Amino acid sequence: MTLQTDIHRIPILLTSSVVAHDKGVRLQDPKERARLAMESILKWRAIVPMNPLVLCDGSDFDFQSSVSTLPGSGSVECLHFPNNVDLIQQHGRGYGEGEIVRYALAHSQLIQSAGCFAKCTSKLWVENFNECIQQWNGKALLKGVFDNVFSPRSTTKLAYIDTRFYAMGIDVYQQFFLHAHHAIRTNDGYGLEESFRDIFLANRLKGCLMCPPPIICGVGGGTGVYYKNTALRTFKEKWRYALTKRNPLFSSWFS
Repeated sequence: MTLQTDIHRIPILLTSSVVAHDKGVRLQDPKERARLAMESILKWRAIVPMNPLVLCDGSDFDFQSSVSTLPGSGSVECLHFPNNVDLIQQHGRGYGEGEIVRYALAHSQLIQSAGCFAKCTSKLWVENFNECIQQWNGKALLKGVFDNVFSPRSTTKLAYIDTRFYAMGIDVYQQFFLHAHHAIRTNDGYGLEESFRDIFLANRLKGCLMCPPPIICGVGGGTGVYYKNTALRTFKEKWRYALTKRNPLFSSWFS
């Protein structure tokens, strides 16, 4: 099987919770959350018409009837189950995200068949997905967020892994990240992003940071507004990544 074939068969997992169990997010309206999930499916279909889509909802909302009405959206595997509401309210939406991915890996025929997946939070899409996924190594592609890249007097460091979007082999996820959400300590400001970072560092996962970084579009559930990806912001993000990749301390981390 060629690399190009692998790229086009990677299922895109959209993680959803129509009912926001984390009451700290601003976007609470279930109808609007469901509408935005449908919008993301249409965006993804325009970006990658050939890649299968898996929509998994952790508030037990069945999207099947809604998806069937979308024009030209192709087939979408719809999964749903009830998240542990008490634990999400205790640890935040990152905990629910971990549960959703775990459920999808266990129940999605598309993901199991492919042996890998690209995960994106529903309501979002990745404008340059094709450019990012060209780097697919069969293991993992992650977006690292670095501090102090433009500060010559401060040490550059990996602040966290952006868990809104990543691609991963099932075996890699199960080996390293399956229980990442269990480490969340909300009161200490330690979320899923920091947990992913520490797993990445502890296991020295070289060649797994994507470059250029993904251009993530859509509505953030925490803010309830569309991201503003200006040309200046996009350029600055690419330049930040290019500088970090040139740094001999981090170059082996990149794909």
